[in-house]
Amino acid sequence: MELQKLAAGNQRISLHRLDITIPEDIKALVWELGDESLDVLINNAGIYLEKNEVKLGGIRYDDWLRTFEVNTLGGVRVSEALLDNVGRSEKRLIVALSSHMGSIADIGTPGSYYYRSSKAALNAAMEAISAALRARDIGVLVLHPGGVATRMGPSGGITTAESVQGMRRIIDNFSMEQSGVFLQYDNTMMPW
Repeated sequence: MELQKLAAGNQRISLHRLDITIPEDIKALVWELGDESLDVLINNAGIYLEKNEVKLGGIRYDDWLRTFEVNTLGGVRVSEALLDNVGRSEKRLIVALSSHMGSIADIGTPGSYYYRSSKAALNAAMEAISAALRARDIGVLVLHPGGVATRMGPSGGITTAESVQGMRRIIDNFSMEQSGVFLQYDNTMMPW
């Protein structure tokens, strides 16, 4: 509802239906956008199906595959499909929202196997995509929004506004020298 109200008051905002796991939805979005340019493509879809901690011996592989489908393949599919739209813009930037849990160097406790591995795979894919797109002068950023107090985040986390403001500053100040980096919302470099 809030997004629809925002779009109703701004001609520059258009809303489109998209399930990033359905190739036909992505093709339909590409068709709808046509030659429109996208200054910044933000891949923010994510699921955390094991929030109630899955233990070894209780792994649900269908859930793990679904997590990869959304958290990893979804961002790559959308980035690939809308590459020309981003390439036609002035900003020319693809952003993937990841998590500190996707940092292999940051694993210190067991669990969250699906989520962690899907975000680590997203990080690796986006790093490789950044290398592939340098020649086209298209940048790629991987951002960790911080521990935000949302359904998926910690109850005592930072506010959504604080996270978004920090990420907006990073995006607004992006330069191609930063392409392929993994940053937290406060501009702290994250370990891969």
